Amino acid sequence: MPPSHLSLFSDAGYLPEELRLLSDLALFHINSNRFCETIPHKFKNLKLLFELDLSNNRFARKLPRVVLQLPQLKFLDLRFNEFEGSIPKELFDKPLDAIFMNHNRFRLDLPDNFNNSPVSVIVLANNKFHDCVPSSLGNTSNLNEIILMNNGFRSCLPTEIGNLKNVTVFDVSFNQLLGSLPNSIGGMISLEYIPSSICTLPNLQNFTYSYNFFIGEPPVCLSLPDFNDKRNCLPNRPLQRFRSCGALCYEIRIRIRQ
Repeated sequence: MPPSHLSLFSDAGYLPEELRLLSDLALFHINSNRFCETIPHKFKNLKLLFELDLSNNRFARKLPRVVLQLPQLKFLDLRFNEFEGSIPKELFDKPLDAIFMNHNRFRLDLPDNFNNSPVSVIVLANNKFHDCVPSSLGNTSNLNEIILMNNGFRSCLPTEIGNLKNVTVFDVSFNQLLGSLPNSIGGMISLEYIPSSICTLPNLQNFTYSYNFFIGEPPVCLSLPDFNDKRNCLPNRPLQRFRSCGALCYEIRIRIRQ
């Protein structure tokens, strides 16, 4: 019988079209090789493919349309390649759970239909997007982690990000975002860590992140001229929630260790 899981190793070369004959293939992992060009169009015959990991290769050109034709695909990893052009809107219409596309050459605006996706983790860092973080991002109901760092975004953050109540990691550092953080960011009640890049902003004088459930605090934040971190779950800091809400803080720490 054809294998359900296939891993390939190569110094360099192309993916053979004959792989399409492995019709029962569910997991296809070829990360950390030197495969190049693109994915053969006839891979669309892999109707049971659940995971596709092409990371850390030399694939180029636009995102292959065949990816959009895999009906069972849930996990897509294209990290550390040379894919370019735009990301097609249809990607966010697919029932994907995890999307990793960081360290490529994707550019232009992100599609505005983020909210169609049931994705829980999406990493798009280190590409060449620009202009706006789409407001539809805030209506992506299942999202837990979103990393958009180092992409050249130049707009303000949309107020809709306050709707991301399940997001634990939200990273938009090393962009060119303008204006102030929207007040709605207080609605992101599941955020667990504060990125150190916030506290190294050259003109930042006051940073208040009190009355949340943060469990991690970069030491650099403690050197700000004025900051307020009370009523969180921060160890070795005064005025935290441990007495009144210790069980919840303990539960958060246990969940992160798992």
